[in-house]
Amino acid sequence: MIFSRICTVFLASATLIDAFQTGNVQTRFQSSLSSIAKDSDNRRAFLTQTSGAVLASLIATTSLPKGANAIVYLDPAMYGDQENRISAVDSLKESVRRSILQKPDLAPIFYSMALLDGLSYISKTNAYGPDGRVVTAILESTDKSPYISLMKEAAQVLVESKKSLKKLTSITIADAVALAGTEGVAAVGGPNLSIQVGRTDAPKGSKFNPDIPLDLFSGNKSKEEVRKVFLSAGMTEREMTALLGGLLTLEAAKKDADTANWAKSDKPKFVERGKMGRMSDYKRLTDEDIANELAKDGVDDEDDEPGLFDDQPYIADTFGTKDQAFGKKAGSLNEKNFNMYIMELNNYMKKGSKQPYGWIGDLLIDKESPGTQQYVSKYAKSYLNYEKDLRIAFNSMTQLGGEFTGGKYDSLLRDRPRKTLNDE
Repeated sequence: MIFSRICTVFLASATLIDAFQTGNVQTRFQSSLSSIAKDSDNRRAFLTQTSGAVLASLIATTSLPKGANAIVYLDPAMYGDQENRISAVDSLKESVRRSILQKPDLAPIFYSMALLDGLSYISKTNAYGPDGRVVTAILESTDKSPYISLMKEAAQVLVESKKSLKKLTSITIADAVALAGTEGVAAVGGPNLSIQVGRTDAPKGSKFNPDIPLDLFSGNKSKEEVRKVFLSAGMTEREMTALLGGLLTLEAAKKDADTANWAKSDKPKFVERGKMGRMSDYKRLTDEDIANELAKDGVDDEDDEPGLFDDQPYIADTFGTKDQAFGKKAGSLNEKNFNMYIMELNNYMKKGSKQPYGWIGDLLIDKESPGTQQYVSKYAKSYLNYEKDLRIAFNSMTQLGGEFTGGKYDSLLRDRPRKTLNDE
């Protein structure tokens, strides 16, 4: 009787497992039970050998999340309320901007790092993706080339920023990589790119996609190899054109050579008295002005501790519009002329003359790639069209392979196909 009841449990388990696995497990169990029932001496052996395997399989298959091959998980509510989220994002961006102002060559590096992380995704297998593991790969690289050395500097900025943020809030390396890419564009005067935050970092010990070279955007790889990476990630030619146009602009843009005054703000310092402004906008008092005022009051300031207000820490001024955030810019571009280098590239393409933008220019105006040529012409005619496509393409690239988790986001966004620029 006991044996019969146990067999019933096993059969029920087999039926449940069969819903998750191919092959008729129930039939296999019935066959095994019928043969073993004839030999009562084998019953105990059967239960000992089989029960563990059945229960282990049952637990493993029923607890396996849907889309288990997906590597990147996004929880938009990860940082709590809006205030905490904005604080974490702004703190990370300010750290990136500070490093770019002190070393403008880092602007295209941060952007390239975000591209590498996103384009590591393999659309056919749903593996890899923008989960931050590119940072570990860069820091562990033994390559001593100047390009990889710059990438290591940029990666270290993100690591140090994450450490300092832990004192107040937290941010994942995966989000830091994507946000740093947006700040690379904004730092030279480009448009503010918005992305979805909430990425979870890759599990510890995870390896970066071995098919993606870290120096993919250094100019040492062929245009065919770069194109192949975009296609492997499921990106369209239009998206590739927009994203590489951004990299071309960051590399070609004239950077501020005066890194000594990196903390100086570009905002005007003086306003008309009585108008809205900040105290720092008004004319500063000189030492002579202060001395005269103190003399009127009979106050002597000689007892002040020397250097009391010297060497104050740098605090980014985020007061004002979005384009004024985090102080000065590392370049002289703005949203209305951010497509100026694409316009120049388009002119070279029309004339059929040699263009000065290296491998990116060669790829985008390749005669065998009429699709990219078409969009170069389109972006050259309208900065609005270009910036719209760049915003959409960059945000989409930073979510490749992403699977939303967490309550309503999971139910609303799970399994939705990625919207591409070609869907418009």
